[in-house]
Amino acid sequence: MAGHSKWANIQHRKGKQDKLRAKLFSKLSKEITVAAKMGDPDPDKNPRLRLAVKEARASSMPKDVIDRAIKKSQGGDADTYEEIRYEGYGPGGVAIMVEAMTDNRNRTASNVRSYFTKNGGDLGQSGSVAFMFDRVGEIVFPASVGDADTVMMAALEAGADDVESDDEGHWIYCADSALGDVAAALESALGEYQSAKLIWKPQAPAEVADMEAAQKLMKLIDALEEDDDVQTVTGNFDLSEDVAAQL
Repeated sequence: MAGHSKWANIQHRKGKQDKLRAKLFSKLSKEITVAAKMGDPDPDKNPRLRLAVKEARASSMPKDVIDRAIKKSQGGDADTYEEIRYEGYGPGGVAIMVEAMTDNRNRTASNVRSYFTKNGGDLGQSGSVAFMFDRVGEIVFPASVGDADTVMMAALEAGADDVESDDEGHWIYCADSALGDVAAALESALGEYQSAKLIWKPQAPAEVADMEAAQKLMKLIDALEEDDDVQTVTGNFDLSEDVAAQL
């Protein structure tokens, strides 16, 4: 069983440092509102909303904030958000996937293009890097739920495709269309998960060993993550141990 890859640790770096709590809540609220507006406002009848609410709770979002986000979807003046995906290359040739949710496509496109340009990257056309990623469901559990073998058995029984475990926790992957069912089965077997969501999983992460390229890359990712319209940012890279230790 492989150890959990560095790209995922980098992807969750901001959350662990708790530096963007307010922005995180804003992004989670937007996802809840959109999920509720697109389907039923009852989480029990809306798989996407149910996962969004659980993700918000796992991030310690207050219940009243979650409820307001759901109620906002039912109002006549609720914002209309469009989901857009951007693809490009960062410093060092790293492929980057950006998912945004916006009420102004022109503003978001201009901002995202600017972040790439100013930080040594290049925004590409749709499909330019997507082939380097797999769209999968990811369910995360803390290490305390059990050892790697126990989690692997539970994952296989739940219909998952792969598991990565290390001292920090367990990352379970499944088909994107099966996320809701697999997450529910795993919750019954292992207890409450930390998160369950759709992600872009790199097929073959490339190592970044150059410090200057790594610094520019992280600056680009920071700029993208800090944009209010951007929901997720994923790159297909691993930082070398020497570079990671200095960042």
